[in-house]
Amino acid sequence: MKKNLLLAILSGLLLGFSWPTYGFSLLLFIGFVPLLFVEKNLRNSAVKKKGLKIFGLSYISFLIFNAIATWWLWYATAFGMFFAIGVNALLMTLVFFIYHKVALKMSFGVSLFFLVIFWISFEKFHLNWDFSWPWLNLGNGFSLDHEWIQWYEYTGVFGGSLWILVVNIGIFTTLKNYFEIKNTTRLFKGLIFNLGIVILGIYSSLFIYHHYQINSNGRAQVLVIQPNIDPYNEKYNISNIETAQNLIAQVEKNIDSSTNFVIAPETTFSTPILQNTFTATPEYQLLENFTQSHQNINFVSGYTFYKRYKSGLQPTPSANKIRNSKDEWYDMYNAAAMINAGNNPPIYYKSKLVVGVELFPYQNILKPLLGESLINLGGSVSSLGTQKQRSVFAIKDVKLAPIICYESIYGDFVNDYVKNGAQFLAVITNDGWWQNSQGHKQHLMLSKLRAIENRRDLVRSANTGISAIINQQGALLQQLDYGTKGVLKASINLNKQLTFYNRYGDYIARISQFLSILLLLTTFLSRKKANFL
Repeated sequence: MKKNLLLAILSGLLLGFSWPTYGFSLLLFIGFVPLLFVEKNLRNSAVKKKGLKIFGLSYISFLIFNAIATWWLWYATAFGMFFAIGVNALLMTLVFFIYHKVALKMSFGVSLFFLVIFWISFEKFHLNWDFSWPWLNLGNGFSLDHEWIQWYEYTGVFGGSLWILVVNIGIFTTLKNYFEIKNTTRLFKGLIFNLGIVILGIYSSLFIYHHYQINSNGRAQVLVIQPNIDPYNEKYNISNIETAQNLIAQVEKNIDSSTNFVIAPETTFSTPILQNTFTATPEYQLLENFTQSHQNINFVSGYTFYKRYKSGLQPTPSANKIRNSKDEWYDMYNAAAMINAGNNPPIYYKSKLVVGVELFPYQNILKPLLGESLINLGGSVSSLGTQKQRSVFAIKDVKLAPIICYESIYGDFVNDYVKNGAQFLAVITNDGWWQNSQGHKQHLMLSKLRAIENRRDLVRSANTGISAIINQQGALLQQLDYGTKGVLKASINLNKQLTFYNRYGDYIARISQFLSILLLLTTFLSRKKANFL
C-alpha cells in the first residue's frame, strides 16, 4: 500500500508541476503513468475493497494536482479555493474510478481507449454545466508553449488533451510490458515510439509556426488601457463620473488621429447603471463627447448594468426579487458596451459566469431547498443575467469580439464570436482578485490559445495586469506588467478567414462523447459482474 501511495503522490506532483506558468509542460506526458500503475496493481491484487482504495489514492493524486495548479484562488476566497480544489479533484477521481470499473470488465486495450475518450468527454462536460471549471483541462497545459501547439487551429484544446493521454498510455503500456517480460529491446523501441509522438507533435507545430502567413483583411489601431485600480478597496470608492474622467485623461495622452479603438477593462464602471437610462448618464455623456471630438474612436469598456421589472411572476430565470416588494424584480449584468459618436451603443452581457461569484448553480433546484445559504464563493448568492448569442461590436467594416474575463477560457464559446464575424478578439478582465500570483498569469496564457484556435489578433485589457497584445500565432507582442498603470498602442490585423476549428468546433470531444456512451453501455450490459467497491 505504501508503494501505491507514493505512486499516487508522484502523479499529483508531476501533473501539478507541469502546469503554467511555473511548471514544465513536458511532465504532462508522464503525469498519469504512476497513477495507472496504482490502478493496475490494485486491480490485479487480492486486497479487499480495492475499488475504494483506488478511489482514495486517485483522489490524493488529483487533489495535489489541483492544489499546486490553482492554490492562488485563496486570494479571492479561502472557502472558494477549498471548494474548487476539492470538488474538481473529486470529479477527476470519478472519471478515473469509472475507468477502473470498465477495466474490470473489458480488455486491457479497450479499457485504456475508454480512459482517453471518457476523460475528453469529461472535459467537454466540464465546459457546459453550472459548476463549470475547465481551467485544468489538459490541453490548456501547453498555453505557455504556443510554438508547440499551432495545430490547435485544427483541433482546439482537445487535440492537446488527446496528445497527452495517448502518450501517457503509450509509456504506461511500454513500462508494464517491460516489467512483465523484461525485454530491454521492446522497452527501448516503445519509449522511442512514444518520444516520437511527442516530437512529431512539436515538430509539426514548429513547421506551421515558421511557415504561417499572417491573415490580414485590413488593420485597426488599438489603444489598451490598464488603470491599475485596487478591486478590493479603491475601485468601489470611485464614482462612475470620476472613472470616466480618469480614463479620458489616461487616453488623451496616448491617442492620435489614427486610433480606432480604445479598450478598457471589465467592470471599469462598477456602480450599477439602470440600462434604459445609460445614454442619459453623465459618464456616458463624457465618453460620447470625447468620441465626438475624436471622430475615429470607438470606446469599449466594462459596465455593471441592471434592469427592473414589475411582474407577479419571476420575469427571467436570473431575476431576483427586490426585498420588501410584492412584484418588483431586477436583473444584474456584467456587461461590455461600445460608445462612439452619434450611435446607439451596442451592449453585450457576460454569459459564462463564475460559479458562486456570478452564478447560483442550478438555482431553480437548489435555491428552494437551501435558500440563501448555499456557497458564497466571494460574490453573490444570486445569479447575473446572460444572453444566448455571442454579440460582436461592429463599426463600419470592422467587427470585434467583446470577451469578458472568464469567457476567454472557453474555446468553442469564443469560436461563436468568430462565426458571427469577429475579426479580432478583445478580452476585458479584472484579474486583481488573485493579487500578484499565478492566477492572472495563467489567465493571460489561456488567451494565447484563443488567438491560435481562431487565428485572430487578440488585445487584452486587464485592470491591474497583465494587459497584452497577442498575434494570430499566440505570441505575446506587448504586455504591461501586473500592478502598473499604463497603455499599449498597437496596429493589429483584421482577419475574416475561418479556421478548421472555427468550422467544426470541439469535434474531438463530440466524437469522444459518442464513443464513451457506446462503450459504457457495452461494458455494463455485459454479463460479467464486478463488485462496486
